[in-house]
Formats: sequence, C-alpha cells, structure tokens
Amino acid sequence: MPPKVKYEKSQIIDAAVQLVRESGLENLTARRLAGKLGCSVCPIFTVFKSMEEVADDTMEAIRHIYNGYVAEGLKSKPAFKGVGQQYIAFAVREPKLFETLFMRKQADIPSDKILASIEDNYNVILQSIEDEYGLDEAKSKQLYLHMWIYTHGIAALCVSGMCSFRAEEMGDMLTQCFKGMIKEIAGEEK
Repeated sequence: MPPKVKYEKSQIIDAAVQLVRESGLENLTARRLAGKLGCSVCPIFTVFKSMEEVADDTMEAIRHIYNGYVAEGLKSKPAFKGVGQQYIAFAVREPKLFETLFMRKQADIPSDKILASIEDNYNVILQSIEDEYGLDEAKSKQLYLHMWIYTHGIAALCVSGMCSFRAEEMGDMLTQCFKGMIKEIAGEEK
C-alpha cells in the first residue's frame, strides 16, 4: 500500500514559494522545504519524484504570481505603461521572486530574443503596443525592448536597495523615456 499523502501538491508548492520569497531559489532544498512544512522530507517525495520537479512547479507558481501583476497592468490606460509600473511593483513587493524570474544568469540569448524567452506575456504586451500606438511589429519590438531595459534598470535599483522611487516619480520617468523612444522609433511624438 502506498504511503498516505500528508501534504497536497499545492501545499508543498505554497511552502516552496514562501521559502523562495524569504531566502531565494538557491535555498529551495528538500531539507529546508521539509522544515518549512514541519515534517521530514518523505512527504515531499511521496508527492514529487525529485527536487527538480518541485523547483519546476515552484517556478510555474512564481510566474503565475507575476502574471497577475501583468494582467493588472494591462487594465491600465495606457496599458504598456501600466505593465511597466506593475513590473517595478512586482520587484519592490516580491524582491526574491523578481530575482528568481528576472535576475538569474540566462543562456546566451541575443538581446532581440531576451523578452520572448523570459516573458510569458510577451505576445500580449507586444500586441498592446501595436494596438495602442499604431506601430508595426518591428517598431513595437524595438520600443518594447528599449523600455524594458529602462524599466528593468529601475526595478533592479529598487531590488538591490541602491535607491527607491516614489510611484509618481517612477511614472514620470517612464513617461519621459517613452516619449523620447516613441519619437525616435515612430518618427513622431505620441
């Protein structure tokens, strides 16, 4: 008879996300997760085959949390600015989760492919740029990349504790950068 499941998969993943939230992905080990759950490692491996599987499901749960921020940003007017503000908000509110998703070393990915490889919402965000600003796909990709680099810089400054910005100040910074970029890319100020 198989061992009785003491913890459901969702409970283990919730604990894993909390562990990453507190101390980073590098500290997601079977022993630490078991300590978080208040059990031995056996219940973890009753539900999961390996810690790699736990890590994969934990990453999926973290992406789901982040995707909630993106969805909130897309409701804003303008949506692209809202996404940028939510990206920074995620970094500020969930620094370890942000580091896990967006500040880990990646394989050699060309700069023009980085967003599509790390952002689950890439196509939706790109479409919002095309729809809102009337840019073709190539110009939308160019604008998206440049604005992401700028937005990521602000987020990284916040996460690292180098400086903090008021929400209004960040909004103004994003707007100023955007206006310069759209003028350069589209050939006209929007």
